[in-house]
Amino acid sequence: MSTDRAIDIPALIDANKISTSQIWILVMVGLTVVMDGFDVQAMGYVAPAIIKEWGVSKANLGPVFGAGLFGMLVGSLSLSVLADKIGRRPVLIWATIFFALCMLATARVTTITELRILRFVTGLGLGAIMPNAMALAGEFSPKRKKVTLMMLVSCGFTVGAVLGGLLSAVLIPAFGWQSVFYLGGVFPLLIAVLMYFFVPESMQFLVLRGKKLDSVAACLRKIDPSVHIDRETRYVVPEIKQAGAPVAELFREGRAKATLLMWVVNFMNLLNLYFLSNWLPTIANSAGLSTSTAVLVGTALQVGGVAGTLLMGPVIDRVGFFKVLVPSFLLAAMTIAMIGQPEVALPVLFLVVIVTGFCIIGGQPAVNALAATYYPTALRSTGVGWSLGVGRIGSIVGPVLAGELIRRNLSNSEIFIAMAVPTMISALMLVLIALDNRRTAINLAGDGSIAH
Repeated sequence: MSTDRAIDIPALIDANKISTSQIWILVMVGLTVVMDGFDVQAMGYVAPAIIKEWGVSKANLGPVFGAGLFGMLVGSLSLSVLADKIGRRPVLIWATIFFALCMLATARVTTITELRILRFVTGLGLGAIMPNAMALAGEFSPKRKKVTLMMLVSCGFTVGAVLGGLLSAVLIPAFGWQSVFYLGGVFPLLIAVLMYFFVPESMQFLVLRGKKLDSVAACLRKIDPSVHIDRETRYVVPEIKQAGAPVAELFREGRAKATLLMWVVNFMNLLNLYFLSNWLPTIANSAGLSTSTAVLVGTALQVGGVAGTLLMGPVIDRVGFFKVLVPSFLLAAMTIAMIGQPEVALPVLFLVVIVTGFCIIGGQPAVNALAATYYPTALRSTGVGWSLGVGRIGSIVGPVLAGELIRRNLSNSEIFIAMAVPTMISALMLVLIALDNRRTAINLAGDGSIAH
């Protein structure tokens, strides 16, 4: 296609088929998310071997798990802001290198204290992966497939967690628990090298910053070889460059209400996600199921999550976030409550758990994509990072809250009914976001502006 002196970058991306260079970018950032999922879950896979080898109790590893999650919280909040200042590409590459080196160092620890410290430090790097991967994926995707592609990238986290379990089952008996961390360190280093050579910075980010416009031209030619670019060419991104502190900007220009509501959605959904992931097999085992069956129940949750991630994206691209997520979370509230009912037959239990995973685990990438599409380019990493960061608090609260309910001798039925409440709150928050978006769009339409 030919263009005049001004090139609207999002419009050019939308007008063309997805190029080989865009596919390569999506694959590369998707692989970082796969390793993110692998490394986040690695501690859970090696924990039994460490307990046996070091002769420590299960309780000693509780702070280790918490340290990793807290590190991800801090990394998500801080490095996402940095990415909106210096770019997604350098933060994503250096965060990948950083957590890879930390994983390699973790293979050499000999005490619980060393392990706890390294898991916190590793979490700092891991916390930067998802916000920047989602931002880059969205900014190189055409609008018609944006949500689907972002959710496919986000699905890498669950894929990495599943691969981690399968590989750990083979590696630990043959080479020891340290081999899991060696593998989790070497592969991210290779991915970082490939990203350095083949993943460019976001074109929208560079245009808004007025930097490296020759790189923008090179990217555009790969997407549309017929595009005409010369020294007189101007690049257009239909957004205003944001001034001031990125976090403060999340609450300006009518974004405050939706920002807070998205934080609540993330908090509640990750609270439930980590409660289910951590406690479901244990509770199922205590309810009378064999250990192997209880593990399969936990696996069914992840299988449902993968299915949800793959299937929700195309539907959301057609009908919108709220028409998919609100019914999904309401359905999840019912299925979570059903899990704890003692009269549920085993086949029905598996079905209910799969549906729960579909809605809760599959819904989380959609919530991430919602944040990535809601915020403008200059705030995208910060918006996704802080939304996820607040959600990380929920990921810490969920398992602890469930443990407290168990300590108070609540029945399984009562526990799961209680844990259905956060999912209902998520659905309500999404309804309020939809209403706020509608009101904002109506108000801005009156002065000719475009709602974000």
